[in-house]
Amino acid sequence: MSDRRCPCGSGEVLSACCGRYLTGSGEGRRAPTAESLMRSRFTAFALGDEAHLLATWHPDTRPVQCPPDPDVRWLHLRIDEVVDGSPFHTTGTVAFTAVFRDSDGRGEMHERSRFERIDGAWFYLDGVHAG
Repeated sequence: MSDRRCPCGSGEVLSACCGRYLTGSGEGRRAPTAESLMRSRFTAFALGDEAHLLATWHPDTRPVQCPPDPDVRWLHLRIDEVVDGSPFHTTGTVAFTAVFRDSDGRGEMHERSRFERIDGAWFYLDGVHAG
């Protein structure tokens, strides 16, 4: 795992941050909170780690595949709001802004994502795009 900065915007190096949760890294540890799972999923999008995205998607809403879009480059993430989602909760919501660049230029995606904890592991349930 690289010593470059983590794409999630934490300021930490990748290996000490989201890299420890990515299934593609071989470690695949569980994210302890909904926010840490959200950050690791953004990092997976940024790195093209489809295995991590699928492994952390809730079984009731998981698609068969979610291949990365080679025309989209995910630049950075801003967490706007976190409701619940701690190790003591079974559900949580994370609102975020993801900045990207594609063939049309720079853009932002705003989403309010819902997470559920099953047997101690957080999963992305679904999200609502805003603006």
